Amino acid sequence: MKRLMDLVISGTVLLLLSPVLVVVILILKLTGEREAFYFQDRVGFMGKIIPVTKFVTMVKNSPNIGTRDITLRNDPRVLPVGKFLRKSKLNEVPQLWDVFVGKLSLVGWRPLMPKGFADYPQWVQEKIVHVKPGLTGIGSLVFRDEEAIIARAQKDGRDLRQCYREDIMPFKGELESWYVDHPGILTDFKILVATAIAVLFPRWRGFWNWFPGIPKPQSPILQDVLGVTP
Repeated sequence: MKRLMDLVISGTVLLLLSPVLVVVILILKLTGEREAFYFQDRVGFMGKIIPVTKFVTMVKNSPNIGTRDITLRNDPRVLPVGKFLRKSKLNEVPQLWDVFVGKLSLVGWRPLMPKGFADYPQWVQEKIVHVKPGLTGIGSLVFRDEEAIIARAQKDGRDLRQCYREDIMPFKGELESWYVDHPGILTDFKILVATAIAVLFPRWRGFWNWFPGIPKPQSPILQDVLGVTP
């Protein structure tokens, strides 16, 4: 049932958005790096490395430049067109193809680059790989604006890598673990709807009430930025 939903929804959305995608591809081909797509290695199902498809939004070799795998607000590595694509989340649309061909599911834990995945606690790494990663998920929903957390840490004079490892990744791991423990079409459907609402209304935080029992952050910086009352 889950695979059928992945096929039907991803195929339908790709078809409906095809005129927009053609325009985006042409713009990217004519600007910036003059390339439309890039394929980034991520950790997938059972720990296998999979190439995830994305629109080009940053300069080449950006994971090895500046803050590497941590993206800042107004990051100088982001291309002009890339800013719009990232803000609108259109940069993630090509991953619907990855869903269609079976590399990803619509809903699951968010696949990370090997270096980022290694920042998860070991127990999280061992647990979540037994479920196929997704285009969206409870972790992606809660951390939709991860750059805001990094910006807050930067403002507070925190070491950004330390914030990522000690604040972001442990809690994100708890969320992804929660999803693995609560599988079901209804949960997936609610996450998809909540994701759509969050894209249209970035300040919306109603998802905290949609999923009873999801972990709440203990880190003060996460509580503040994510709008969670201690």
